[in-house]
Amino acid sequence: MPRMKNVLTIIGIVIIFFIVTLAVFGPWIAPQTFADAMATHPGSWEPPSLEHPLGQTVLGGDVLSRLIYGARTSLTIALPSISLSVAGGIIIGVIAAYYGGWVDSLIMRICDIFLAFPSLILSLVFIAIYGPYIEIILLVWGFLGIPFYARLIRGNVLQTRTLPYVEAARVAGAGNWRIMFRHILPNCIQPVIISFTFSIGGVILGLAGLSFLGFNQSVMIEWGNDVNIARSQLIEAPWAALWPGFMIFITVLGFMLFGDGLRDALDPRMKNL
Repeated sequence: MPRMKNVLTIIGIVIIFFIVTLAVFGPWIAPQTFADAMATHPGSWEPPSLEHPLGQTVLGGDVLSRLIYGARTSLTIALPSISLSVAGGIIIGVIAAYYGGWVDSLIMRICDIFLAFPSLILSLVFIAIYGPYIEIILLVWGFLGIPFYARLIRGNVLQTRTLPYVEAARVAGAGNWRIMFRHILPNCIQPVIISFTFSIGGVILGLAGLSFLGFNQSVMIEWGNDVNIARSQLIEAPWAALWPGFMIFITVLGFMLFGDGLRDALDPRMKNL
């Protein structure tokens, strides 16, 4: 795919590879163990030093180590939640578009209701009710993304279901489920793949927003949480908030650049540009 070889897309791939490496090999890369990074002994916002190149947090945790372990937290929430959104959205959207009629109307009106509310506000409501646990955050973001993907795949299925090869499969005796998920879905999946990549960055940013607002487990190693803890010390200890914010920025940027290159490569409308 020549369009995947442009400079910005390569930068995005390198950033993603870097973040994934931190998430997978964090215990071997981080200067401190996970337990030490979760330290609770006073550290008084110690500045960068040879022992702690990026400084320390208020509880004495090494900022560099927390950045590395925070990558695992972000991906652990983002990837499963987006996968849940995509799987649920594909099933619902394909069924709605294929059967049409009242089935389509009912499903789409329910999706419209959820899409009418800001996802961040709904997330705050559910988390306030059930608690700021990582499993709750994962499920909330996953279910709130289903309506978007249902609408995304529905539009493509509506165009595809009337094509000759679908009629040929029906005449050949293929069942509805086989037609939907064996014949129609593979030819409609490209926009979902592209959006999946963009959404990972969006969920990581949303998670950081929830953490910054304090709607998470305060002891969890997560970049937004570290920014939230350090925001009162921006003058005295800027390193404690600067580096987690920078990690959020480059991670979201990496997925956005990669998604943009993937869109150019997979979207047939871009081939003649």
